[in-house]
Amino acid sequence: MSRTLDGRVVIVTGAGRGIGASISRLFAQQGAKLVVNDLGAGPDGTGGDDGPARDIADEIVRGGAEAVSDGGDIADTATGKRLVDLALDTYGKLDVVVNVAGILRDKMIFNLDDEDWDAVIRVHLRGHFSTIKPAAAYWRQQRNPDGHFRIINFTSDSALQGSPGQPNYAAAKMGIIGLTASVANALGRYGVTANAIAPGAATRLTATIPQEKRLSGDRPAEDDSRSPDNIAPLVSYLASEASDWISGRTLGAAGYGVTLWNNPEVRASISSDGPWDLEDLGQQMEKEFRPLAEGLHPSIFMRQVPK
Repeated sequence: MSRTLDGRVVIVTGAGRGIGASISRLFAQQGAKLVVNDLGAGPDGTGGDDGPARDIADEIVRGGAEAVSDGGDIADTATGKRLVDLALDTYGKLDVVVNVAGILRDKMIFNLDDEDWDAVIRVHLRGHFSTIKPAAAYWRQQRNPDGHFRIINFTSDSALQGSPGQPNYAAAKMGIIGLTASVANALGRYGVTANAIAPGAATRLTATIPQEKRLSGDRPAEDDSRSPDNIAPLVSYLASEASDWISGRTLGAAGYGVTLWNNPEVRASISSDGPWDLEDLGQQMEKEFRPLAEGLHPSIFMRQVPK
């Protein structure tokens, strides 16, 4: 059986554990050559240990594939540049960047500290920027519209549906969707596609979420359908040369299912012959927009408000 990633050079951040480790293992099985990065921090981003990145690289090498590791902080842009240089120096090229690394610091918006806001935004958004900028610069230099280059980012249902206890995380993950769309539009001429994945799996991060704040329908962590391994096949397909047809989109992967999210689109519009009369504006909005807006309410996250 042919290996769909044979010879492709891939950077994976957050690769030491969870979803990133599952992706790295499958990529190696499919013939990819890997640069794996993981700071080895706790779920909240504190601490650091280069062991997780080194361990997954060693495991891949023992299995007969190729991998090198880096334990740097991906939110430091010098780390992203170093990863791209490491791929080029070790393997002579770069084909795919997979941005998985992330942290959680969950609080309701009225209890959220500045530090917890900044830390989550930094790791997710700057962490994606950290790898994408130097990779994009390299691919632009190649001037190869048929290069089959790939950016695969990680967003979250928490952004797409507005998790109430994760305002920092939701903001960062929705920002990643905008970033993905931007680079998809900017880099397509250089043979690059960019897509985002919203995963559903049991990881160290999801284990920190209190039971009462979990999404309805979440299965226990020990359920095989919650394994991070179930996310890896979609990532592997998007990393392959066969996925040129899709770019700028957000997909979901949870259990044994894959979903395609719609991009934002205008659902309805109203207009006036001149400056709006406020009463008329309100009437027109309630007539045209209210039925649509109420139908789109993210009720899955609703909680009864204490009286």
